[in-house]
Amino acid sequence: MAQRVQSVQEFLQDSFVPLVAALCSEEAERITRRNNLGFCELVKPFCRLTSEVQMRDPNNQLHVIKNLKIAVNNIITQPPQPGAIRKLLNDVVSISQPAEGLVANVITAGDYDLNISDRSVKASVPWYSNWKDTVMELNTSTFYSVTTPWFESYRESFLQSMPASDHEFLNHYVACMLVVSSSEPDPVEQFLKLSQEQHRIQHSNEYSYPKWFIPNTLKYYVLLHDVSVGEEQRADSTYEEMKQRYGTQGCYLLKINSRGSNRGVDEQIPDPWSQYLQKNSIQNQESYEDVQYTVISNKDTDHLIPLDGLDNVKDGLPNNFKTHPLQLDHSSDTSVGFDGTDYLKPAASLHESKKPSTLTPHGACLTLTDHDRIRQFIQEFTFRGLLPHIEKTIRQLNDQLISRKGLSRSLFSATKKWFSGSKVPEKSINELKNTSGLLYPPEAPELQIRKMADLCFLVQHYELAYSCYHTAKKDFLNDQAMLYAAGALEMAAVSVFLQPGAPRPYPAHYMDTAIQTYRDICKNMMLAERCVLLSAEILKSQSKYSDAAALLIRLTSEDSDLRSALLLEQAAHCFINMKSPMVRKFAFHMILAGHRYSKAGQKKHALRCYCQAMQVYKGKGWSLAEDHINFTIGRQSFTLRQLDNAVSAFRHILINDSKQPATQQGAFLREYLYVYKNVSQLSTGGPLPQLPLPYINSSATRVFFGHDRRPAEGEKQAATHISLDQEYDCETSQQWKELEEQAVAVVNKGIIPSNFQQTQYCLSSYSDNSRFPLAVVEEPVTVEVAFRNPLKVPLLLTDLSLLWKFQPKDFSAKYNGETKELGTCGNDMVGAEVIAEFLINSEETKMARLKLFPHQTGELHILGVVYNLGTIQSTAMLDGIDPCIGLQAGKFVSNGMSVRGRQDLEIQGPRLNNTKEEKTSIKYGPDRRLDPIITEEMPLLEVFFINFPTGLLCGEIRKAYVEFVNVSMCPLTGLKVVSKRPEFFTFGGNNAVLTPLSPSASENCSAYKTVVTDPTSVCSAMTSSASSVDFGVGTKNQLEVIDVPLPDSVLLPGASVQLPMWLRGPDEEGVHEINFLFYYESIKKHSKMCHRVLRHTAVICTSRSLNVRATVCRSNALEDEKGEGDNMLVFVDVENINTSEAGVKEFHIVQASSNSKHWKLQKSVNHSEDRDIKLANREKGKLCFKAVRCKNTIDNYTFADIVFGSEQIISSTSPCADFFFRSLSSELKRTPVHGNTHTSQGAAKQSFDEAVRLIQKCSEVDLNIIVLWKAYVVEDNKQLILEGQHHVVLHTVGKEAFSFPQKQGFKKNLGNSDWEDLEQEPPEMVLLKFFRPESTPVPARPSPEQLSNLIKTSLHYPESFNHPFHLKSLCLVPVTLLLSNCSQADVDVIIDLRHKTTSPEALEIHGSFTWLGQTQYRLHIRSQEVYSLQLTACFVHTGVYNLGTPRVFAKLADQVTLFETSQQNSIPALIIINNT
Repeated sequence: MAQRVQSVQEFLQDSFVPLVAALCSEEAERITRRNNLGFCELVKPFCRLTSEVQMRDPNNQLHVIKNLKIAVNNIITQPPQPGAIRKLLNDVVSISQPAEGLVANVITAGDYDLNISDRSVKASVPWYSNWKDTVMELNTSTFYSVTTPWFESYRESFLQSMPASDHEFLNHYVACMLVVSSSEPDPVEQFLKLSQEQHRIQHSNEYSYPKWFIPNTLKYYVLLHDVSVGEEQRADSTYEEMKQRYGTQGCYLLKINSRGSNRGVDEQIPDPWSQYLQKNSIQNQESYEDVQYTVISNKDTDHLIPLDGLDNVKDGLPNNFKTHPLQLDHSSDTSVGFDGTDYLKPAASLHESKKPSTLTPHGACLTLTDHDRIRQFIQEFTFRGLLPHIEKTIRQLNDQLISRKGLSRSLFSATKKWFSGSKVPEKSINELKNTSGLLYPPEAPELQIRKMADLCFLVQHYELAYSCYHTAKKDFLNDQAMLYAAGALEMAAVSVFLQPGAPRPYPAHYMDTAIQTYRDICKNMMLAERCVLLSAEILKSQSKYSDAAALLIRLTSEDSDLRSALLLEQAAHCFINMKSPMVRKFAFHMILAGHRYSKAGQKKHALRCYCQAMQVYKGKGWSLAEDHINFTIGRQSFTLRQLDNAVSAFRHILINDSKQPATQQGAFLREYLYVYKNVSQLSTGGPLPQLPLPYINSSATRVFFGHDRRPAEGEKQAATHISLDQEYDCETSQQWKELEEQAVAVVNKGIIPSNFQQTQYCLSSYSDNSRFPLAVVEEPVTVEVAFRNPLKVPLLLTDLSLLWKFQPKDFSAKYNGETKELGTCGNDMVGAEVIAEFLINSEETKMARLKLFPHQTGELHILGVVYNLGTIQSTAMLDGIDPCIGLQAGKFVSNGMSVRGRQDLEIQGPRLNNTKEEKTSIKYGPDRRLDPIITEEMPLLEVFFINFPTGLLCGEIRKAYVEFVNVSMCPLTGLKVVSKRPEFFTFGGNNAVLTPLSPSASENCSAYKTVVTDPTSVCSAMTSSASSVDFGVGTKNQLEVIDVPLPDSVLLPGASVQLPMWLRGPDEEGVHEINFLFYYESIKKHSKMCHRVLRHTAVICTSRSLNVRATVCRSNALEDEKGEGDNMLVFVDVENINTSEAGVKEFHIVQASSNSKHWKLQKSVNHSEDRDIKLANREKGKLCFKAVRCKNTIDNYTFADIVFGSEQIISSTSPCADFFFRSLSSELKRTPVHGNTHTSQGAAKQSFDEAVRLIQKCSEVDLNIIVLWKAYVVEDNKQLILEGQHHVVLHTVGKEAFSFPQKQGFKKNLGNSDWEDLEQEPPEMVLLKFFRPESTPVPARPSPEQLSNLIKTSLHYPESFNHPFHLKSLCLVPVTLLLSNCSQADVDVIIDLRHKTTSPEALEIHGSFTWLGQTQYRLHIRSQEVYSLQLTACFVHTGVYNLGTPRVFAKLADQVTLFETSQQNSIPALIIINNT
C-alpha cells in the first residue's frame, strides 16, 4: 500500500499547486544547459518555500500559508496525447521496481507473517524455503511501512500529466516567467519579444493550449546572468533598467554558474535534481519539441500494445477477454524486455534521450551559493510577485461576484447566511439528464465562483474555497451541468478534509457522487480515477480501509488493465491493514491484480503479486489454488527469462499431491518439460539437475548381489537361494543367520570370529546395513528402485540407468587407486545396464531393477538414477488455448518430449538409541547398502535337486539326488550343509553304498540295503552292530552341520557332481519348510570374504501314515531258554491312520528292528504262520517281542532285525541307521550329563545322590524300536511302492512311548477312533504355574515306583502236585524263590512270608495255605546277583493256590536314610494240589 513519508494533507496540497509557465530565450536556455538542465529543471528542487507566507483574504483577514510549493513548467502548445500518457504511465510503473537489498517488512496478520516488500518474490515462491529468516516484524511503527513506489510514481505522474480542462482552473497557469540572458545584445528588447510571444499564445485563437487562469496573467521578468563568463556591470545596469520599466516586484536578476566546468575533482557538490528528474516527463518541453514522437497512427496500430484504456480510440490491440487469463502476450518478443512490451519508438526515445542525463552530473557549474540564489529567487518571486497577484485576483473576483449578484457584503459572509437558511433538496444523479456537454462562457458568474474557489484552494484558504465550491455546486446542479458539478463536489470534499481543526466531517458522499458522475454520465475515467486516488488516501488516513478498498475496487474496469491492476493491489493492501486483517481477501485481490498486471504487460509486477499471494495459499491444503498460482509464476518467470524460477514453480506443481484432472496434469507436465528443456540447453556441461518425477522411495531401495536364479529344468530343481521376488521375514532371516553361525563355529573349532559378518545377498530397510556389504567381481549388483507416479498421466522413462562412482582398489596388495567418477570410468571398470523404456502408469508404484557389472576390485558407490523423463501423451489443448500459440508453440510431438535429469538415492539410516546421548538427541546411524566393496573372485556354487519330492508320507524314505556345480573360475572346498532339521535328510554314513550312481537307475530300486532271508527260518532276530560316529552322532561337531562328501573334497571350476540324498518325511503331518544352508570356501584365502553360502528352502507336505506305540515290561522269567540272562517283553501297537488322501491302499510291516547299547530284540513272541503283516485303513496290529541284554562292548550300538517279509533290511547301514541316529540326537542332547561338580557339598550328600541315580537306572531301559514298512500306492494306473520307518524311543519300564510328537492333553486311554478328534480338539485351558528351577536335575528322593524295581522275584515250583491226603494230612511242597538284583549296587532285602489278613478276600484266596519255617529273612544281595531261597509250602486239602504271597522289601545297602520299599510282585503263581 502506498505509504508516503509525507502526510495525506501534504500529498493533497502537492497534488494541486499554482502553475507558473516559463518562456526562455535561446541564450538563457544555453546558459542553463551548461549544467545539463533546462531552466524549469534548474529551479525544480527549490520550488517549495521553506518559510511561512501571509496574505489577506477578501475580508482583510490575515491568512497563513505553510509549506507552499509551486510548479514551473515550460510552455507546451499541444495537449498531451492519450497514447503518450499511457506510455508514460506504463513506463513509470515498469521502471519502478522493488529495490534489491532493502530490509524486508512483515505484516503479522493472525497466523500469517506476510512479507510485503522487494523480497516477497523470493519469500513466497516454493523454492525459497527460508524466507522467514529474512524478515523483520515492525512492532513500534503506527503504520506498516509497506511501500509500493510504482503506485506512488504512477499516481504522481498521473496527476501531473492530466490535461487542463475548461470546467476547472487548477491546472491553469497563474503566471509566466520571461527569462532572458544578460549576455543578450539587447535584453530589454528580448523581454519584449518574449512578452509578445506569451500574449500571442494566450490570447490568439491559434493556440488552445495551455490554459491560463485569468486574461491578465502575471509576467515576471528574470535576467539570467552567467557569472563565469558574463560582465557583471552590464548585468547590473540592465537590471536597473528593468526595475525602472517593470518595477522592483516584477523583475529579478538571477546569477548562476559561479564556477567553470573545470572544478576540482575532489570537491563534492550535492545534486538535488536527480530525485526530481524522471526519465519520462510529459511536462518536459524537450520531449515534444525536440523529439518526433508519433504514437497514434492508423498505419501503425498493429505495433502497439494496449496499455491503458483512457479513451475509446483503438490505437492498439483491443483486450480480448475470450482467451484464457493466463495466456501470454504472444505478439510480444520476449527478448525485447522483461515487461514484454514493444512500442513504436520515436527517432530518439524518451528513455534513450534521458539515459545520458542519469549518468552525467547535474549542476556542474553551480556552487552552493548558486543554490541559495536560486532558492532566494523562487522566494522573491512567490512573496513579491505571485502571492500578491493571487491576492489581488481573489479580491477582484470577489468584488465582481458581489456586484453581479447585487450583494452588499462579501461572498464570504453571504455564504454563511445562505447556509443558515432552508436547504433546497438536491436532485439525484439518476434524475438529471445527461448534460455533460454544457459549456459556460468564460465570463459566466458560475465559472468566476469556481475560479475564485480554485485560487483559494491553491493558497490553502480551504474554508473560503469550500464555501465557493459549495455555492458553485448548487449553481451547476441547478443548470444540470454535471461535469462542472462533479468537479465542484470533488474539490469541496477535499477542502473540507484539509480545513484545519476539522469543523465538519469528511463528506465521502460528495466524492461518491463525483466519481459516479465522471464515470457514468461524463464518461471521463481520468477524472473519476483522480477522485478515487484522492478519496482513497483520505479514507485510509481515517483508518476506513474497508471503504477505501470498496472505492478502489469500484473503479476497476476492462478499459485499462494497468489502472485496474494498481487499484486492485492497493485494495488488497487495505484488506491486510484493517483492524482485523482479511488475509484471504488480500491474497485474492493480489491474484486479481497480478492477472491485470499480466494483461497490461507488466510481467515483473504480475510475478510479484502472485508470489505475495502465494504466502497465504501455500500449505493450507488449497491445492488447486496453489497449482494455479505456481503455474502462473512459472509462466511469468519463463517470460522474464527467469528459467530457474520457472522450473522450480512447475516442479512444485508436479511434486504436490495434485487434485487436478488428468488433462490438466498432462498440460502441467508438458509445460515443465518445455521449460526444463530450455534451461538445460542454456546450462550445458554442468551436472545433471534433479528431476521431480517420478517419486522415489529411497528407503524401499533393495540391493541384490549375485546372479538371478536359474529356472527349473524338468526334474531338475534349482536351489531357491534368495531373490528380489521374496518377501523379507525377520524370523526367517534370524534362522539363516543362526545356521551360518553354526557352520562358521564348526569351521573355527567352536568359536565365531569377532569379525564375522553375516552373508547378506539382499539388502533392504529391514537388514543390518551398518557395515559395507561385500560383492564379488564379475558378479552383477542389482538395485531395485521403487518409483511412484503421483500423477494421473503415465510417465515414460527412457535410457534409465544407475549413477555411480567407483574407486578401484587392490585389496590383496593394499593399494589404493584413484577415485573414478562417472564419465571418467569406462565399461572396463563397471558396466551398467540401461533400460530403454520404463513406463509407469498413472498413480502406479513400480519397481525398476538396474544392474551394475563390476570388472575390478574396489569401492563402489551407487549415487542415484539418471533417465529421460517424458510422457506418451500427444499434444493437447490446455485450458482452451491453441497449443501453437505462446509458450506451447511447437514443443510437443506425437510421442511426447523428454528431458535428461537425475535423482539421488539418499537413504537415512536407523535412529540410534543405545547410549544416553543418542536417546536424548536425534542421531541416525549409517546405511551403507549402496556402498558395496567389490572383492576378489570367489567360487560360486549352484545346487540342483533331482527327483526331489514335494509330498511324503510321515516317516517315508525317498531317495533323491543333489547336483553340485561350480560355475565360477575358482575351485571350492569345505562344502557343508546346515539345517535345523537334520533328521529330514542324509547323504549317507561312511559305510554308505553310493549305488546306483544315476537317478534313472534308482527308479525301481529300494532305498534300503537288503538281503534275502530264508523263508523257513523262525521270526528270530539277526543282529549287526554299528558305531554312531560313522553317522555323525557322538562327535564334537554339531549334528546340524553336515559335511557333503565331495570327491577329494574339492569341486573344480566348471565341474559338477551328483550325490544321493535320502529324505524322510517328518513325523508331523502338514506343510514343512526346511531350510538348507550350503557353506563353502575358496581354496585361496581372501582378506575380505572368507566363505560363501547358498540357501535353499524345501517345502514338503506330509500325510498321515502309521501310528506306533510301544511299551516295555519286565519278563516273569529271570532267564531265557538259553540262559542268557535278563530279558524283557516289548509290546508294539501299529495303527494305520492314513486318510487315503495319498492313494495308499494298505501298509505292510516288513521288519521290526531294535537299536541299543544294552538290549536287543531276540524274537517275535506272537508270530503267525503268515509272516506278512498287512494293515488296511484304520486297522491296528499288535506285536510282541522278547528282548534280552547285549553282551558286546558299550561303544557300539547293536541292531537286531526281526523280518516279517522275504528281504531283510540291514538297519545298521544307510539310510536306516542315519535317520535313526538323527532322530535320536535330540534325545541325546536332552539327556543331562551329571558330573562331580558340587565339590563344596559333603560326602554324604554326594553318596546319596549317587544312590538315587542308581535307583533310577533300575527302571530305565535304553531300547529303541524301528518299525520298517512298505505302502502300495496307485497313481495314474501305476502301482508304486513306498518305504518308510518309524522310531520309538523307550526310556522307562512300563511307560508307553510314541513315534509321533504328543500334543497337550493327550491321554493314553483314548481309543483309535478318538485320534482325529484329539487333533481337532482345542487345548484345554489350564492355570499358569510357576516353578522354581532346581539347583540340580537329580531329585532329592527317588519315587516309590523307582524304589520298587530294585529286586525282581520269581517262584519255581511244580504246576501240579499229587498228595495222598488220606495217608498224610499235610502236603509239603518245596518252592524256590529266586531274587535278582536289578541295580548296580548292593541291596538289603527283607522277605516276609506272613499272610496279610487285612481283607476277607485275602483269606479266601490264601485258604489254609501256609509257609513252613522262618517267617522272615534278611538277605544281602550284591549287584546283578541272583539269590536262590528254598521255601516249603504246606497244604491241608486239595485246591488251587496262589504262591505269590511273599512280600519282598529292599533298599540300598549303604543308605541309612532310606527305608525298605515293597518290591513289585510278579504275576500270580498258581499251584494245583490233587489228592491221589
